Amino acid sequence: MSWQPSQEADCTTESGCAPVSAVIVPKAKDLGGFEVRRVLPAIEARSVGPFIFFDHMGPATFPEGDGIDVRPHPHIGLSTLTWLFDGALMHRDSLGSVQEIRPGEVNWMTAGSGIVHSERSPDWFREGEARIEGIQTWHALPTEMEEIDADFQHYSADDIPVVTHESADGGRVRVALIAGGAFGMVSPVKVHSDTLYADVRLSAGAQFGVPTGPQERALYVVSGTMEIAGQTFGARQMLLIDEGATPSVTSAEGAHLMLIGGAPIGPRKLWWNLVSTRPERIEQAKDDWREGRFAKVPGDEDEFIPLPED
Repeated sequence: MSWQPSQEADCTTESGCAPVSAVIVPKAKDLGGFEVRRVLPAIEARSVGPFIFFDHMGPATFPEGDGIDVRPHPHIGLSTLTWLFDGALMHRDSLGSVQEIRPGEVNWMTAGSGIVHSERSPDWFREGEARIEGIQTWHALPTEMEEIDADFQHYSADDIPVVTHESADGGRVRVALIAGGAFGMVSPVKVHSDTLYADVRLSAGAQFGVPTGPQERALYVVSGTMEIAGQTFGARQMLLIDEGATPSVTSAEGAHLMLIGGAPIGPRKLWWNLVSTRPERIEQAKDDWREGRFAKVPGDEDEFIPLPED
């Protein structure tokens, strides 16, 4: 099966083009029975387009009565996007938003000048053994938008455009376009800069063409294996795609991929959950959190995460 959204020639080693400029292998961190892999930022790439943070959480199975409890904490200068493969999370923030998210849905929170939020497992999740897995990303805001008002938007699974291509031999490619425009679709998620974000599922023997467009692109292998230009890559690796390259991806056994990209956002300072182009703005936000000047999260006022240095 071959599905090529682009009409341009494939990038292969035989043609003298090296489509993969670097491979990022994240390190896993055990958070007490719950494993998280930090992919971005990395030595190989601090960011890919506006994506300055990329975490693969899980898969994890919690026993009855247990779950995730991320206490209230602040953000500035970014937007966050949660995309689940399995399980559920309950989002609460200082705007008063209360929103459960499940697989196929999008929680898009813009911090701007400042927001506080928590993420916890819903009550029903804790009633029996339950599993969770997903991707959490941070998107740096353009410099002129770093101090915009905070905002929160939820998009249902029906809002997210999906296209599926099947061939006569049974190969299948399914793409859910989380953000941006590609594959003849436009996501309703209101991003603040050039962004490409898609969930790509390949059946065994399927072929997928990485689209052109964004200056920076990368593929993350959630599960399975894929081949590009004669090289095989396995789960939990991120491949940085050379600008202008349009490689074909094949998978002998099937694969679950995340495609990200966008225009370069420029250097950012990241400290804990705070992002800015100005170091002094980070210091101000640290002081504001330490002194309790951020707004509280209604319904989750009793706990908070202290500054790491404190």
